[in-house]
Amino acid sequence: MRLRHLLLAAAVSTASLLSAAPLKIAYSDWPGWTALAIAEQKGWFKEAGVDVELLWFEYGPSMEAFTAGKVDAVTMTNGDALVTGAGGGKNIAVIVTDYSNGNDMIVAKPGIKSLKDFKGKKVGIEIGFVEHLLLLNGLKKVGLTESDVELVPTPTNQTPQVLASGQVDAIGAWQPNSGEALKAVPGATAIYTSADEPGLIYDVIAVTPQSLAQHRAEWVKVAKVWDKVVAYLADPKTKEDGIKIMAARAGVDPKEYAAFMPGTKFHTLAEGSKVLSAKTTGFDSVLGSSKIANDFNVKNEVYKESQDAASYIDASVSADALKK
Repeated sequence: MRLRHLLLAAAVSTASLLSAAPLKIAYSDWPGWTALAIAEQKGWFKEAGVDVELLWFEYGPSMEAFTAGKVDAVTMTNGDALVTGAGGGKNIAVIVTDYSNGNDMIVAKPGIKSLKDFKGKKVGIEIGFVEHLLLLNGLKKVGLTESDVELVPTPTNQTPQVLASGQVDAIGAWQPNSGEALKAVPGATAIYTSADEPGLIYDVIAVTPQSLAQHRAEWVKVAKVWDKVVAYLADPKTKEDGIKIMAARAGVDPKEYAAFMPGTKFHTLAEGSKVLSAKTTGFDSVLGSSKIANDFNVKNEVYKESQDAASYIDASVSADALKK
């Protein structure tokens, strides 16, 4: 019993020390995550009584930093959360920021009218990532499979240049990269997007199990701040200022960035809590969407062992934030 008390005291002491450090969140250039910059610039984290340090990364490196234990949380898709977990970066989604509503695109060069024309074509894509899943989802709808195309492994931030170089016939990317690809090749078109399958790609803030256990009350505060960010972007009086902040963070012209907004279905805390807690099997819940992503990942050998999708979701943080 005494040992138990000593261990408990040590744990409390460690937690106290850790609580003095900021919660480090790695985020990247997806609009649903760049919006966190609004909270930082407005001082809303400090106002809520939670110390948060936002760290800006390219998407892939942000998950690598998470897996390496350099941050407490990372912004990523629900499908990539499973990939990260299978690779040693166990994580738990506590906040749904949005779902992709068209910003994720399969962009094809001129002359390709639809996915039906993809047979035998080269597609530049980040293998095992969410655009890969989007492509397969689209191919399935037109009666094709992955074996009908040649995938060319391409980092997402390099897809515009690769499409422009002529090395591939199409690419898969999210904004702003997909928009840059459209501009880089005159006549290129987005022939399949996430708007064609709402809920295929949920975007979340996922934390380490350790951080969630030690700083749960602080994550509840972060969830409340997220709701404030969404409200700021929904208010016609402040939306333009919010977009200006996001554009500056991403290094994109504000007018150009405003075009990305309809492609991101931002979720209020209530909306996020609903899809986090739902137990459906389709794309109308994070769990259903994640199970579909898990099947895709295993089938395509992104990882070998099936992941327990439910263990990657904790709806209680967002739910508690709604109560207070």
